Amino acid sequence: MTYYLSLGVVQGVTEFIPVSSSGHLVLAQWLLGWSQPGVLLEAVVHLGTLVAVVLYFRRDIGALLRALLFGGRAGRRYSGLIIVGTIPVAGIGLLARGAIERAFDSPGLVGVMLLVTAGGLLVADACAKRAERDVPSFFGALLVGFGQALSLLPGVSRSGMTIAAGIASGVQPVEAARFSFILAIPAILGVGVWEVFLEPARPELTGAQAWGMTAAGLAALLSGLIAIRLLLAVVRRRRMRWFAVYCAAAGVATIIASAL
Repeated sequence: MTYYLSLGVVQGVTEFIPVSSSGHLVLAQWLLGWSQPGVLLEAVVHLGTLVAVVLYFRRDIGALLRALLFGGRAGRRYSGLIIVGTIPVAGIGLLARGAIERAFDSPGLVGVMLLVTAGGLLVADACAKRAERDVPSFFGALLVGFGQALSLLPGVSRSGMTIAAGIASGVQPVEAARFSFILAIPAILGVGVWEVFLEPARPELTGAQAWGMTAAGLAALLSGLIAIRLLLAVVRRRRMRWFAVYCAAAGVATIIASAL
């Protein structure tokens, strides 16, 4: 049960705090001897983080749905930008699936990608004062989408790179974070569906496994809600460099440890 709860908390916190959930799971497996989560367990914790986003941004999501159903130019444009931002991760995820999967076997690469995340967060802090847009432009949404696609590599933070790309394209920090989180919905949903269909035939779960997965999903949901609130508070204060320092230190330490 401890393993399930720990996995859920790690996924929920690092999915939204810009330190890379995939990178930390790879490092946990390497340093702590954690076993690779099964496909169903990965889908469950991703579902937990998905529910966290939907709950936290339920009013924004409801407004977008009403705009799509009953008209509303601004809402439809925003939804279109979400689609534009989703295209890169879907395309690259399908085309480079094999290379991405192999990257998860390299702790050294995780260290390098953590440094990339640190650089992106520093760029976000540097550009924050000049960012004035409320929503991304078409090319801004595309840039955010490529930032999300880059996060398919372990060590690259999805939230960090998408928020950084949004701010770099001129979007105010809080609005860049909002766009990043709503953009996460189709991405996380797609990952969950993909993971479920990757392993259509699974052995029957024991009672302990079923309870463990339920606990992991709930842990991911609750820790995800806390992480979203924390990140938005940091973004409002324009202090993304705090996470950049952590990612840089973790990246250097990982590179050194993997080389020994």
